[in-house]
Amino acid sequence: MVIVFIGPPGAGKGTQCRRLAAHLGVPHLSTGELLRDTRDDSDLGRLVAGYIDAGRLAPDDVVLPILTKRLSNEDCANGCLLDGFPRNVNQAEMLDQYLADRGQRLDLVLHLDVGRQELIKRLLRRAKTEQRVDDTEDVIAKRLDVFHRQTAPVLDYYRDQDHFVVINGMQSPDEVFSEILSHLGGSETS
Repeated sequence: MVIVFIGPPGAGKGTQCRRLAAHLGVPHLSTGELLRDTRDDSDLGRLVAGYIDAGRLAPDDVVLPILTKRLSNEDCANGCLLDGFPRNVNQAEMLDQYLADRGQRLDLVLHLDVGRQELIKRLLRRAKTEQRVDDTEDVIAKRLDVFHRQTAPVLDYYRDQDHFVVINGMQSPDEVFSEILSHLGGSETS
């Protein structure tokens, strides 16, 4: 199973991906973590570090090779959960093409939908517990605006496909997980 999780910062993607990865026995691939793990003394590592250190998103032609290399690992043979990818329609199209070239397709696209005020509350709470003094309400609001501008077209891209599901992310983590499991149908392995 290849499942994409889409949602703004604070929607619970990481939490739900970790739970579902353990449940299904497939890896949780966070694009942010993959990029951070690439930071080394190689040319690619220095390029990625430049984007991360400047607080910018890495371009598609940098992200896709890193992701596809990871997807080719043996532990992804039975599927994976993608968290933070795709972020734009070009990435969605490139992912679809990559999978089609291998005789695969996305099994499910889960959009974790959470209201803006709840997201701000969650992110402020997370900033406090992680002592992130730079995550003020203003900065968080800007991050959410950027997410919505970039991601609205991706949601539109997937919305017309039969494997797109909106999950009410305002529920408790257990209720969200239960709703996700209800959409797995006969594909569930555990």
